[in-house]
Amino acid sequence: MTASHLPRSESRIHLDSTAHLMNSISSQLAGQLRLVSPLGHRRAAPPALVLVAHGSRDPRALETVQALRDRVHELRPGLPVHLGHIELNAPLLPDTLAALGDTPAVLVPLLLSRGYHVKQDIPEMAAAAPAPTRPAAPLGPHPLLVETLYDRLLEAGWPTAMDAATRRASAVVLAAAGSRDPDSSADTRRTARLLADRLGVPVVPAYASAATPTVPTAVRALAARGRHRVAVASYFTAPGRFATQCADAAPWIAAAPLGAHPAMARLVLHRYDEARAIRPLELASA
Repeated sequence: MTASHLPRSESRIHLDSTAHLMNSISSQLAGQLRLVSPLGHRRAAPPALVLVAHGSRDPRALETVQALRDRVHELRPGLPVHLGHIELNAPLLPDTLAALGDTPAVLVPLLLSRGYHVKQDIPEMAAAAPAPTRPAAPLGPHPLLVETLYDRLLEAGWPTAMDAATRRASAVVLAAAGSRDPDSSADTRRTARLLADRLGVPVVPAYASAATPTVPTAVRALAARGRHRVAVASYFTAPGRFATQCADAAPWIAAAPLGAHPAMARLVLHRYDEARAIRPLELASA
């Protein structure tokens, strides 16, 4: 029996099913055509994005970087997004790269400044990968980090408006991990200046290890200048021992680490795109 001879309700169901089938076929064809260039050649697949986290014994750190990975994938669903750690957590970065086999990759460090891991560890692991692999720049300094820091301070209780007297009494300590590399300290100072411009109060960088001043020292120095309302901005990608230690030294409010903030996901993709733009790094055409 043809659709024209079916009862009205059954005919409607038949037509709806046919339309659904045609839409499904059209969607599949469109997805396949996106992989084909105008000249009829199959487009090369993009390199995988590998988030490179430091690793931590704090289980919240792994949960945080996994959430950030998921948010990056949500922003760009067609892009393969993976995770590898420098130490302490699985999967370790060499294992992630080995599992990718002959798939090229861009490594985006979830690190906030230049230092030993960015300059030595990650490039060495990239060079040992079985496929072409390129490190991207660290996340900082960048205005998207300042956007994240500002939102985390607001969440902790930083006022959206201040009178003149309150502003004169307020300041922020930008608490970072610390490094002996002078480039790392320079990058952190740059972020502190950008955040100070955003907040309109002094922002002093301080460190959990390997560099000075420490957070308590910075707090005391600000108090000596009449800045008694001092917040600690957590310049850490994820929770961990250093982030907790710095937050405990806050005399007023302490912001949460950067975490899986939407601006962090956008920044990861920005660093990935930057690295890809240097020169092609793609799978061979099929």
